[in-house]
Amino acid sequence: MPKSVRKPNQANPIIDEPAIAKPLARVIAIIYDGMLILALLFLVGTILTVIGTLLTMQSGTSANEAQSLPSWYQNFIMTPAFILTLIGFYGLFWRRGGQTLGMQTWRLKTVNQDGKLLTWGQSVKRILAACLVPAICAVLGYLIGGSRQILLTSAFLGLIFNYVFCLFNRRGLAVQDLISNTITLKMPKVAHVGILEGFKNRKKQP
Repeated sequence: MPKSVRKPNQANPIIDEPAIAKPLARVIAIIYDGMLILALLFLVGTILTVIGTLLTMQSGTSANEAQSLPSWYQNFIMTPAFILTLIGFYGLFWRRGGQTLGMQTWRLKTVNQDGKLLTWGQSVKRILAACLVPAICAVLGYLIGGSRQILLTSAFLGLIFNYVFCLFNRRGLAVQDLISNTITLKMPKVAHVGILEGFKNRKKQP
C-alpha cells in the first residue's frame, strides 16, 4: 500500500517560504502604483500652479496675455514637491506594512536584509537608488538626442533596466535592491498581511 501523505490542516498548516519577487510581477505592481502616483502628482501640481500663479504672475484677460510660471518656481518649488510626494508615497507604505497598493495585489513586500520594515532613511535610499540608472540614461539620452521625448524614453529604458538586471543577478535582485541593501519578496498567501493590518501592527510596535 502507498504511504500516506500528510495533508495540511488548520492545526498544522504547511507554509511556503517567501521567495525573491520576479521582475515581471514587480513591473506590473509599479504600473498599478503609477496610476495612483500620477493622480497625486497631478493634484500637487495643480495646487502649486494655482499658488504660483497668484504669487508670481499678473492675471490677464486674453490668450495673448497668458504667461508661464517662472523657471525658478518650477525648478526649486514644484520639482522638489514632486520628489517629496514620490518619497512620501513609497516611504509611508514601506514603513507601515512593506507594501504599496500595487504590491499588495501581487503579494509583494519590501524589507531590509534583516527582514524588518524599512526606516525612512532606508526608504529614501531605495527610492534614490531606483532613480539612479533612469537619471543617468535620461542625461545621456538628452546629450545625444537633445529633445524632451528622447530624454523621457531614455529614462523609461533605464527604469526597465533596473528589473532586467534581475535576470542576470545570481540572487534575482534588482539594481535598487543591491544599492540600498533591501529586498522585495513574494509572500505566500498564508503569510500575506494586508495594508490595513500592516498599519495596525506598526502602531502597536513600541
